Amino acid sequence: MVHLVDINSENWRVPIKVSKEQELYVATSTIILARAYAYRDSRSRAFLIHKDETPVGMVLYHDGESFDAYVFSEIFIDEKFQGKGYGRAATKLVLDNMKKDGKYDKVILCYIEGNDAAKKLYESFGFVETDRDDDEIIMELVL
Repeated sequence: MVHLVDINSENWRVPIKVSKEQELYVATSTIILARAYAYRDSRSRAFLIHKDETPVGMVLYHDGESFDAYVFSEIFIDEKFQGKGYGRAATKLVLDNMKKDGKYDKVILCYIEGNDAAKKLYESFGFVETDRDDDEIIMELVL
């Protein structure tokens, strides 16, 4: 079963990473943790994505007060576990957490142009493109 585990002082060093091909599109776990810290005043939530007891990825989201929305900042699945539906399952769990929290009724995110896997995943949940900023495509979902 896929579930989210809060990142804490005991588990933050889990050696997970994306493939070389995806490094252009996805932040490293170190950058995700730095962003979680940087957005701590915006209720940042960083999780390890687990399949049963095995960490398979990482995800981060936070409040985007200036957007009146949640910001789905980062998600990645370790290179050894890709293509098994873990990203889809984790995305659903994150969106469910946001709905349960109820502070905002929309979610924004962006992905780098060329990351077709991300585009396909986000569109499958109903995200739609709302803007572009250079090579970043900005998407929105109404919860």
